[in-house]
Amino acid sequence: MSDLVLYDCDGEGIVTLTLNRPELRNPISDQEMVDALLAALERLETDDAARVAILTGAGKGFSSGGNIQEMKPGGTLNKGSAVKTRAGYKRGIQRLPLAFAALEVPVIAAVNGAAIGAGCDLACMCDLRIAGESARFAESFVKLGLIAGDGGSWLLPRVVGLSKAAEMALTGDMIDAREALACGLVSKVVPDAELMDAARALARRIAANPSHAVRMTKRLLWEGQRSDLATLLEMAAGMQAAAHATHDHAEAVDAFLGKRAPQFRGD
Repeated sequence: MSDLVLYDCDGEGIVTLTLNRPELRNPISDQEMVDALLAALERLETDDAARVAILTGAGKGFSSGGNIQEMKPGGTLNKGSAVKTRAGYKRGIQRLPLAFAALEVPVIAAVNGAAIGAGCDLACMCDLRIAGESARFAESFVKLGLIAGDGGSWLLPRVVGLSKAAEMALTGDMIDAREALACGLVSKVVPDAELMDAARALARRIAANPSHAVRMTKRLLWEGQRSDLATLLEMAAGMQAAAHATHDHAEAVDAFLGKRAPQFRGD
């Protein structure tokens, strides 16, 4: 696997994915980084040992979003032709939100430092977000005369609500970790030195549950953002039938009735 995204799985089923271009604050727009992150997500989805993942950035920033050097005509983001640029987005960064949406392993964004533009949207692609005190967020595309070409206009309102998303996207202004907590962009803010410990503590709380139930619950949460109630209920009925047939469900019931800790096997 590319060293642009580091993949580490511990003995508790917690995978840490680290964006690894600290010298540029981990931009995600270059094709090499897109490909590396997609490969890491594919590995995560098929890793039977993986129960939950943490996504963070190496160095002092989570992700600077787009590589501004590549926005000049002829660069990888601005290919000098509207047709080629459109194709570049579809074959490049736009594959990321689709991959995160299809992923069934839950992902926690541990936001260290700045999450700017597509970096802010990357955090929104994750299921949960916690931040260090130095974290900063900006939906800053308008500052460069651009729009969110990576799906941010779909993602951000679903995380913070339409009014706050409009404020962030139309001004492009940066918000700090405290404001991100107040508007629901993150669920917790901790001292920078405690960020990864806090992320792992949250990950362990998720990993302690039966993995099939966790994965199906994530799928239903995502589907609930785009399906009507009747469709979601039909999907939930099928998933619930599958869940009732698992060993871990039977073990959970027996453990509850027997007043003991359950021993889950992942099946």
